[in-house]
Amino acid sequence: MTTTSDTQQPTAALSLQQQFLRMFAQGFEAGPFGPHYTEAFAWRVSGSVDERVLRLALADVVERHEALRTVVHLEDGGGQSIVPAVPPELEVVGLDASPGADRDRRAEELMIETETRPFPADHVPLLRAVLGRFDEEDSVLVLCAHHSAADVWSIQVVLKDLAQCYTARAAGKEPALPEATQYRDYVTAQQEEADSPAVAASRAYWRDTLQGARILVAPVRTTDQSPATSYHRFTTEARVSEEVSRLAKATRSSPFMVLLAAFAVFTNRRTEATDITVPTFTPGREHRFQSTVGSFFNFTPLRVRLEGCRTFRDVVARTRTACVGAFSHELPLLHLLAEAPELMSSAGPDAVPTLFQAVQPPYLMEGDRYGDLEFTAIWRRVIPQPLGSDTPDGMIWSMHLGSTELVGGLSFSRHLFERADVVEQAEEFLALIGELVADPDAAI
Repeated sequence: MTTTSDTQQPTAALSLQQQFLRMFAQGFEAGPFGPHYTEAFAWRVSGSVDERVLRLALADVVERHEALRTVVHLEDGGGQSIVPAVPPELEVVGLDASPGADRDRRAEELMIETETRPFPADHVPLLRAVLGRFDEEDSVLVLCAHHSAADVWSIQVVLKDLAQCYTARAAGKEPALPEATQYRDYVTAQQEEADSPAVAASRAYWRDTLQGARILVAPVRTTDQSPATSYHRFTTEARVSEEVSRLAKATRSSPFMVLLAAFAVFTNRRTEATDITVPTFTPGREHRFQSTVGSFFNFTPLRVRLEGCRTFRDVVARTRTACVGAFSHELPLLHLLAEAPELMSSAGPDAVPTLFQAVQPPYLMEGDRYGDLEFTAIWRRVIPQPLGSDTPDGMIWSMHLGSTELVGGLSFSRHLFERADVVEQAEEFLALIGELVADPDAAI
């Protein structure tokens, strides 16, 4: 393991995304470079996993992706250094395999345990793995990375590469993956294109779109809890998921757009606001960087105006227009703030940002086979967490539309919100979604 004291001076600049995180840095003890700002994902693995081969494959992945062995420097203007690869940690644990054991729940508990362990951002590699074994043919693989080095998309890239490296190593061969595009290549491209016509056009779009806009905030109610992030989780019945999908298809929208439209109505009913700017997270990746590991995600404001909307179908149409415009002009937030410097002025000590996102990673393996192993992503999470991966002070609604149900989570700063209030909001929102999609042409 390498620490900041072992590294040389910065050899590369920070991306705009990293520069934004650095604005809120609190050293390596808290904040976006602190030990609880992590990204974790897990898969059920069918087949006999060879631990020795898995360790080799994990080392291959760290060697392949420089972001996993990069130390960010927070002082003197910032920068980052790429260090030589060392094998990441692999912890192997035995899981309850008794006949009455709830394996799905135990798998989720293992994810929580992995996610909440401290993960210093100044110790590389910034990837670790836990293999939980129910028996020789049924395992859970959890991958965890520091969020400053890898986003949820990156974790899927890592797993895909890991599976291919494992298959090659198990066959006694060297992995033969195509050369990876590195995060430093993205930083260079970002710098070179900063003054391009495409960026200029997108900045003009945001300058016009965000004129007078303020991001959505929630009033805080300070609690006696220590600063940390908690998670409330919920599901809906299958009917709601089916009706969301049906309405999305009928309106040439995505399920996310339908859910965001419902959230806009929800916000209107709680605040009476008709001009609502909801931040979300977008991937931030061009096609050439889709297989690159790094912190790409952008904080993107979606401005939905409800004036003149008579029905929920009207709101969906308005939301679709807002999303298409925003997604086709996606830029890092620092560019947006240069065009709309008052955007964040609604946030402060007494009111913190509220975000809404749909979690639909790429390469979401559902029974995908690599060699002798089959991988199935664990995306259904239902266990509440008093302590989870850190998010900035505020509240984040996360939705995942599965094949049979809608699964959601609400992460919140537990020192700023009472859990009972959060649970009440979630129940109110779920009831409203069901009402709106059941009769989208009813007056709102």
